[in-house]
Amino acid sequence: MDSTYDLMEVLNHIDPSELNYQDWINVGMALQHEGYSVDVWDRWSMNDRRYHAGDCEKKWRGFHGAGTPVTGGTIVQYARDQGWTPPYDPGTALDWNDTISTEGVVVDKNWVEGREVTEPRQWDPAKELIKYLETLFEAGENVGYVVKSWKKDEKYLPADKGAYGRTAGQLIELLTQCNGDIGGVLGDYDPEGGAWIRFNPMDGKGAKNDNVTDFKYALVESDSMEIEKQHAIIRELELPVACLVHSGGKSLHAIVRVDAVDYPEYRKRVDYLYEICKKNGLAIDTQNRNPSRLSRMPGVMRGGQKQFIVDTNIGKETWTEWKEWIESINDDLPDPESLDDVWNNLPDLAPILIDGILRQGHKMLIAGPSKAGKSFLQIEMCIAIAEGKKWLNWACSQGKVMYVNLELDRASCLHRFKDVYQALGWEPKNLKNIEIWNLRGKSRPMDKLAPMLIRRAAKKNYIAIIIDPIYKVITGDENSADQMSNFCNQFDKVCTELGVAVIYCHHHSKGSQGGKKSMDRASGSGVFARDPDALIDLIELDTTEELMKQQENKAVCDACRQYLDAHFKWEDDLSQDDLCSSFQMLNYCKEKLDKWQMEALERNIEAAKAKIKSMTAWRIEGTLREFSKFDPVNLWFDYPLHTLDQSGVLGDIQPDAEQAPWQRGSAKNKKNAKNRKIDRKTALEEAIEGSNFGEKPSVNEVAEYLGVSERTVRDRVKEHGGYTIEDGLIQKSDEKQDTGKPD
Repeated sequence: MDSTYDLMEVLNHIDPSELNYQDWINVGMALQHEGYSVDVWDRWSMNDRRYHAGDCEKKWRGFHGAGTPVTGGTIVQYARDQGWTPPYDPGTALDWNDTISTEGVVVDKNWVEGREVTEPRQWDPAKELIKYLETLFEAGENVGYVVKSWKKDEKYLPADKGAYGRTAGQLIELLTQCNGDIGGVLGDYDPEGGAWIRFNPMDGKGAKNDNVTDFKYALVESDSMEIEKQHAIIRELELPVACLVHSGGKSLHAIVRVDAVDYPEYRKRVDYLYEICKKNGLAIDTQNRNPSRLSRMPGVMRGGQKQFIVDTNIGKETWTEWKEWIESINDDLPDPESLDDVWNNLPDLAPILIDGILRQGHKMLIAGPSKAGKSFLQIEMCIAIAEGKKWLNWACSQGKVMYVNLELDRASCLHRFKDVYQALGWEPKNLKNIEIWNLRGKSRPMDKLAPMLIRRAAKKNYIAIIIDPIYKVITGDENSADQMSNFCNQFDKVCTELGVAVIYCHHHSKGSQGGKKSMDRASGSGVFARDPDALIDLIELDTTEELMKQQENKAVCDACRQYLDAHFKWEDDLSQDDLCSSFQMLNYCKEKLDKWQMEALERNIEAAKAKIKSMTAWRIEGTLREFSKFDPVNLWFDYPLHTLDQSGVLGDIQPDAEQAPWQRGSAKNKKNAKNRKIDRKTALEEAIEGSNFGEKPSVNEVAEYLGVSERTVRDRVKEHGGYTIEDGLIQKSDEKQDTGKPD
């Protein structure tokens, strides 16, 4: 049983008279599925005029289990559709495939007042039918109708397919001359059952959909609500009704202009028509979709009641005009305003979220190649906003932030947050300001995700929502400007509805990015660059070997300094230059530390060197709508953290495509020269180790091993720097003894 709601209480908020037959059956099936008795369904059904004792029990026995059962959630949704608001929201009202939309809603069915329907004062059956035919048909169009009926379960039904061989012009002429006896024209009908007529022209060969020659009209009928209320909603909806007929029973028959060119378009337009009617509280009979459907014929009697025309040509004149009106009345667009009215009372600007970069309620895109650590960059931003600290170079306002994780599994994502906190060295004082929505394997396209996100975030007072990454939720072709514009509009909805900043990341297109402007690097349509209020772009910098050696030297010095700080008082022992030299620092440590301490320091140094080798260099550039352009920001990605380049060593590096041709050629030659030098060193080391079975080889032996001259060997030994020549033998430099003899 569904324990979320008491379904007996929910049923009190559903008027069965506003449900169609299938909805009523669904309620019964849902009650049975949730474990309720048939008596609950029966007592509730008594509130409907259509109730017949014993019907519920008979239907109940026929319910059987299905692969997709009707559950209590269906009953809850029916209650919501009729205006019920639950006392609390358990968060189960929407499924992943649901959307939140008020599009097409014109009438508030809870407040609509009934509109009286009056019978004609003078009853002239022939004139009623002539007016109907003149309104709906051209003179040469064939008209189908049925006058014979039969009774089933207290209900009269058409007894046959009827007639369809005469045109509207022929019928009008005969009716004009019949002196009020329409039976003499159409055939006698049973005044208890009434008569029917088809509202679309036929081909005169049959009465099926295939025999319809022009898909002009559709039937809108509702027999589950009061006639006066039906009348009011039809009027307020401005339906393009050609003819509105009282059925002589419990409903009005609205013959609505749809003007479809063919049957497929007819079906689409009728589906749209019925959906709008349903959204506005007109519980229509969906079995009337067929274009060859019969409707009640005006000018005849039915069970002592007249079937008559209520009105003709009401609402909008055409289908197109009505559809445009429906869509325009729900566009939620503000009216234009005069600048003169607000000049001296301008609205306040949105609060700043990231100083000099982004305001609350605005959008920001972070673009970069793979392995740039974009997710870590966004996690760093999350933490900075939660703690009210700086993100890289920019101060952040403090507040609550949601991180929508679409890519990582839950455990990995949570560990990343903790790793970044620890790498930053910040005390986690405001963890409550960070909420993570883990959707890996559960994400939906952005047009579906946006309303779900809005519903969950509506009462949380977030100041930012970070979506990582967007390729998981892109709808359509990312190279299509039209489709990507619609996609980006979903971010606007989130910003507008919640008043939060939306921050998301996207990947670069393939190929070199150095020669492009920052706003041209993101993959796909240019909409990605033009749409956000702030575009933050990362591009990798190609570091040189010398630069990385500098960083390694600095890392070694830092490791030595940290170890010495922990064990000794030593600051006055070294000069400022010595403190920046790894060679001097290591020599000093060897003097100060014992064997075990030195081994511990060496382990720290190796770890620091390994970290330097894994570091990558990056440059951030930006395109901003609300703020002036900032200078490029250079940083290192030292997993799991991005850190600013405080020394400025990255400032002079140019991405490949930004270099002049001669610079690129020179850099290539230098790179090739370095590779050749490395190859020579490797070959020399192999020759020294292999030319004399591990013993010190002679210059001549190495030359023979390499196939070069002795002069070349001597040059390469000198170039290598790790070896020396003593008495014609090659040995490692640390084995050199001062013999006083020249090489």
